[in-house]
Amino acid sequence: MSQQIPARFAGGAVDLSHLASRGQQPQGQSGAQVGGGGQVVDVPALVFALTDQSFEQVAQLSAVVPVVIALLASEDPASAQLAPVLDAAVREHGGRLVLAQVEASTNPGLMQAFQAQAVPTVVALIAGRPVPLFQGPAGAEQIRELFTQLLQLGEQQGVSGRVNAPDSDPDAAAAPAGPPVNPAHAEGLEALERGDFAAAVQAYEQVLAKAPADHEARAALVQARLLLRLQGANAAEVRNAAAADLSDIEAQLLVADLDLSGGHIEDAFLRLLDVFVTADTDDRTRIRERLLELFEVVGLADPRVIKARAQLANLLY
Repeated sequence: MSQQIPARFAGGAVDLSHLASRGQQPQGQSGAQVGGGGQVVDVPALVFALTDQSFEQVAQLSAVVPVVIALLASEDPASAQLAPVLDAAVREHGGRLVLAQVEASTNPGLMQAFQAQAVPTVVALIAGRPVPLFQGPAGAEQIRELFTQLLQLGEQQGVSGRVNAPDSDPDAAAAPAGPPVNPAHAEGLEALERGDFAAAVQAYEQVLAKAPADHEARAALVQARLLLRLQGANAAEVRNAAAADLSDIEAQLLVADLDLSGGHIEDAFLRLLDVFVTADTDDRTRIRERLLELFEVVGLADPRVIKARAQLANLLY
């Protein structure tokens, strides 16, 4: 889903309102002179971390190439799934785009400035002006289409340069080979990469039907289910529905999914534990099953999971 972001921001820890009227000459990069289409500058990397403190320099770079800004959370499965897809899509354009990754938990100024209500949220800057892209999960094809449109918008605004970076060469940027992929998981992984979460769920369920002890498949399955439940959801509508009717179990389950996907793990657990207390037997079963899935998404060894599991056990017995 996309979230509308105003063309300018007033106030906030990171103030973007001055950028649109700023001159188009980036500072801090070496390369050809800027001042029209086709400019080239040297940068350390196509994909890099962005913080509240380093925003100014990146905003200046947006006068040369569109800067894609991904607001992510390290604990969020949707963020973990999206980050490599964005990375690959940016590299496909050979320096015509850059990707700035923001860790949401440690950069509240940027979260506030871009009015991000959940993670992942992806926006762009073109000549200092924010452009909303999407919020929540997205597949590779959707992202490619958005980036094509973003480049066209950049050209219309005179932002059609290119950057040189050590990782611009696809061969040089290739990641070291990781552990071999389990062939049984290939179908599920491919479905996740293209954003087809329903197909991923089905694929991993089939793997587990044949190999119930495959813990890696189980972990992927619960994450795929979470992404599927949130696909196409509107964060504000989800929260409003849950607040309007505390007895609506489905609404409470969905907002817990949203909280967890945004990195608010303890909030997600506490919400469902509170609802569990007053729920009837059938709803208690649903809540317990959802909690157990969310525990697996976060990781059973996580201290917050251990604490919530103990609370659930106390309520059960």
